[in-house]
Amino acid sequence: MTMNMGMIDRVVRVVVGLLLVAWAIPIGFSETGWNWIGWIGIVPLATGAIGSCPAYTLLGFSTCPMKRI
Repeated sequence: MTMNMGMIDRVVRVVVGLLLVAWAIPIGFSETGWNWIGWIGIVPLATGAIGSCPAYTLLGFSTCPMKRI
């Protein structure tokens, strides 16, 4: 698995993932009946932690800065 995500992209994904998972657990947030959708936050959390996005790989896209030799 090659890294195709830059540091800013990874940090944003981890923060968004944590917020979504926190919303799924109704501690501090009101119970809306739609809180289960917050568990989708595991996906950006995992891709941010790993540093590789399968969708970026399929599309040939990368936010990782070019390494100069």
